[in-house]
Amino acid sequence: QVQVVESGGGLVQHGGSLTLSCVTSGFTLDYHTIGWFRQAPGKEREFVATISWYGSNTVYADSVKGRFTISRDSAKTTVYLSMNNLKPEDTAVYYCARQLMGTIRSSYYDPQRYDYWGQGTQVTVSS
Repeated sequence: QVQVVESGGGLVQHGGSLTLSCVTSGFTLDYHTIGWFRQAPGKEREFVATISWYGSNTVYADSVKGRFTISRDSAKTTVYLSMNNLKPEDTAVYYCARQLMGTIRSSYYDPQRYDYWGQGTQVTVSS
């Protein structure tokens, strides 16, 4: 059974840091790119970052570049999103998801290219 489960959200002040975790099971992380998305109230789900199945290729949204870092553990079961210098506009529910195999880079931003999603974890940044 394929599962992705996020954790690590919380309330943090402007300029603070959080690290989110995405624990995967039921499939081999070696062969799948994992993405992080976020969704604020009243807004569409927004791409945040991806990390390739081999771990060396990362892609970031312009809005988080230089502040967020996506990584995976050596056991290749958990993907992390380290978030620094958080801003109130980063407030959202954060989701991780498994990318469909064969997705081209220009489609990394498309939620339709991801098949399994977690339940999300809330991140709230106070001003």
